[in-house]
Amino acid sequence: MKITDVRAHHISIPYDAGVASFRQGAAAITALDMVIVEVATDAGLTGWGDAFAYVCPRTTRSAVEEMIAPQARGLEVPDAAGIPAVMEQIQRNLHLFGRYGITMFAISGLDIALWDLAAKIKGLPLHRLLGESRRTAIPAYASLLRIGSPDNIAAECRKALALGYGAIKLHETTAPAVFAARAALGSDIPLMVDMNCPLTAEQAIAFAKTCRDAQPAFLEEPVWPPEDFVALAEVRSKGGLAIAAGENACTEYQFRQMMSAGAVSHAQPSVIKVGGITEFLKVASLADQLGVRIAPHSPYFGPGLLATLHLLALRDDGLVEMFYLKREACLWSGRADADASGHVAVPIGPGLGFEPDHSVMERYRVA
Repeated sequence: MKITDVRAHHISIPYDAGVASFRQGAAAITALDMVIVEVATDAGLTGWGDAFAYVCPRTTRSAVEEMIAPQARGLEVPDAAGIPAVMEQIQRNLHLFGRYGITMFAISGLDIALWDLAAKIKGLPLHRLLGESRRTAIPAYASLLRIGSPDNIAAECRKALALGYGAIKLHETTAPAVFAARAALGSDIPLMVDMNCPLTAEQAIAFAKTCRDAQPAFLEEPVWPPEDFVALAEVRSKGGLAIAAGENACTEYQFRQMMSAGAVSHAQPSVIKVGGITEFLKVASLADQLGVRIAPHSPYFGPGLLATLHLLALRDDGLVEMFYLKREACLWSGRADADASGHVAVPIGPGLGFEPDHSVMERYRVA
């Protein structure tokens, strides 16, 4: 079976986040932009992947079309054992463009699609192809977007709890925000704080000490630049809180640097950024060897979300991250949403488990 084509689809689905906002620097994000990677074969089977694309969908799409598609067309579809070698060769072929950022986002999309195909060929859900499933549903946490106002944060936390979520993550950078959330949640609900890399090591240590009594389960990416693992390790050792990072890291190699530096208690590979399922599995194996917990970065709604569910099904712990917002449509007809108990069912169909709703793709396609 050969790959006949690789296509990149830019899908943009509007959402409503209420009092929250979603920004990347000066850019406000008003829709969920996805680059869905479609890998067609001469046997009629199709694999679906997902390449990270927030605020850069046209760039990611171009990377898939200009760098990935020419590498993949005409290849024999590898089985599960052969995917790592194929992906390493593609990484080698494209290393001139960098092994991080946009290049690796595009590589991730192809990798996920190849694993989807490999599982479909065997007639198995992806988690069964990868190993022994330990969970049939994954607990989700509500990942709140940036709100700012402590009163509004408290109100949104209470709403998320009422919907069944058993844990909450903030995207805030002030101590009053953290304490407002803790007061609203009570002492038993896990609370995480994602800072998105704003502070020096000294500032982050001070912030961690200030927030310690609110008992965050971890402080996520407190330090700029995110690849300063020495500074991150200093915050972890002196701040008194667990530290999570990794959504900005790509490949097992960079995660090895991070974990070897003692920078994190929780590693956060993002399957649509790190290099796909292949690199995610390497990171998870390394984390298990070094006693670091896996806390995937997964606030997205395309095939990457499904891949994350399958990967978490192989583990005894770990939550799936769900953006706390109301989207206008869903590629999976709501089948990958959190239920009333705050859990997301692991798909059991072949491959990733679901085929995207083509009517939704067409309605929200960006030419």
